Amino acid sequence: MHSLVVFASGTGTNAAAIIGWFSRNIKARVSLIVCNRPNAGVLDIAKDKHIPYLLVNKQTIEEELLLTQLASCNPSMIILAGFMWKLPEHIVKAYTGKIVNIHPALLPAYGGKGMYGHHVHEAVIAAGEKESGITIHYVNEEYDEGNIIMQARCLVQPTDSPDDLAARIHKLEHFYYPRVIDFLLPDRL
Repeated sequence: MHSLVVFASGTGTNAAAIIGWFSRNIKARVSLIVCNRPNAGVLDIAKDKHIPYLLVNKQTIEEELLLTQLASCNPSMIILAGFMWKLPEHIVKAYTGKIVNIHPALLPAYGGKGMYGHHVHEAVIAAGEKESGITIHYVNEEYDEGNIIMQARCLVQPTDSPDDLAARIHKLEHFYYPRVIDFLLPDRL
């Protein structure tokens, strides 16, 4: 069975979708959640689902100990699910081609440092875009510049608020992200 490590910073809705998908699928399981906020909702999900979690701060995420802890899980994939920090280069290099992220826009537009959540939706609406969507991509050393795995689109309505657009984007995220992860995992270890 594949081991998945999920990095998340917020409420954990994408993490919950991934955990739910793989709870019905014997191919993989979420073996660890890494979080940088002690009050994040994703930790409640981890506790409820009996998934070990690890709290990191700016210092501990840079330390080699984190690599040791990740290695103990032997992850087939590291999944960024709303993790708000850039991963240190040593983690990206140790898991090249095994780290995926989801972005709430159609990259390469509306990506980069500071472009997350409402910031993205506000920028899309302000630009008068007719469509937005999600991008699932591999992670490299730069924000949102890894190779694109897939994109899914939705319309931007003329009356949309950032919250309206976010709700539509979340539906795409929750549907596609677990399925793409499943697709990327080999059938056998």
